Amino acid sequence: MTVQAHIASLEKKHVALEEELQAILASPSSDDREIADIKRRKLRIKDQMQRLKASTRH
Repeated sequence: MTVQAHIASLEKKHVALEEELQAILASPSSDDREIADIKRRKLRIKDQMQRLKASTRH
């Protein structure tokens, strides 16, 4: 897998997590732990994307 393909894959995962987060937030019985978990996963993916993008600029 190329770096660009990996970044694209991570972007898709990030979008999917955002959609999942929005669905949970729209639910009246949202679980704070689940929300925090999704936010952490999104942040990890975002950090990975930034590192990969930075490594391709050098």
